[in-house]
Amino acid sequence: MFTGIVEEVGEIVDVVSQDDAARLRVRGPLVTSDARPGDSISVNGVCLTVVDPATGEFGVDVMGETLRRSSLAGATAGTRVNLERAVAAGDRLGGHIVQGHVDGTATVVERTEHDQWTTLRFRVEGDLTRYVVEKGSIAVDGVSLTVTEVDDESFAVGLIPTTLRETTLGERAVGSTVNLEVDVVAKYVERLVGAHTAGTSQGK
Repeated sequence: MFTGIVEEVGEIVDVVSQDDAARLRVRGPLVTSDARPGDSISVNGVCLTVVDPATGEFGVDVMGETLRRSSLAGATAGTRVNLERAVAAGDRLGGHIVQGHVDGTATVVERTEHDQWTTLRFRVEGDLTRYVVEKGSIAVDGVSLTVTEVDDESFAVGLIPTTLRETTLGERAVGSTVNLEVDVVAKYVERLVGAHTAGTSQGK
């Protein structure tokens, strides 16, 4: 589990394509400082398992399902990524509960600069907006953010200078693709309500 509070911006240093998979090598001195094989690290919001950690870098294997659902399919050497280690028991939960299970991608369709913050609007692929609510939480490229506006096809967030400076979101321009993870609570509620409604209908 993660909190959506990015620890450092790392860089992909190598990509090896495999049969319906890929192996990435990622540079991240901070998150690798205590990493062991088998640990989980969020890479742009995707929970990946550490292999071969050494000298400030670590490897990860990315299966086809993850490549199809996330922007990691387009990653190349030099791509900058948000990194976060799994939260330890007893740590502060500064953002919100983030599983690292990307639901899909979105595209930046508008960027508005204000005096003290920046607004980004994203067009969402598929029907994920049904899980997005105003003032609710969402993870964008692994960053815990609060939704400021939402409609049937898009949503907006406000980014403070710290977020712009310390994550890759400061680099996102119109046309950029980002990973999305909606609030898991919303998905559980939908599932439970759907099951209850189906059971009620069958009982009539």
